[in-house]
Amino acid sequence: MAKIRITQVRSAIGTTKHQKAILASLGLRRRQQTVEHNDSPEIMGMVAKLRHLLTVEEVK
Repeated sequence: MAKIRITQVRSAIGTTKHQKAILASLGLRRRQQTVEHNDSPEIMGMVAKLRHLLTVEEVK
């Protein structure tokens, strides 16, 4: 299974409670923090909801 690296590049200030909950479930707490997850439909759905706050790259 492929891995992806997710980095929060913008602040969560001004986002909704739902979006902050998604960030927390991804394991992101602050700007410029990076986490790695398996590439799954659930994770990609969360990333799609927050695409304006995150960058995603594939880990080789």
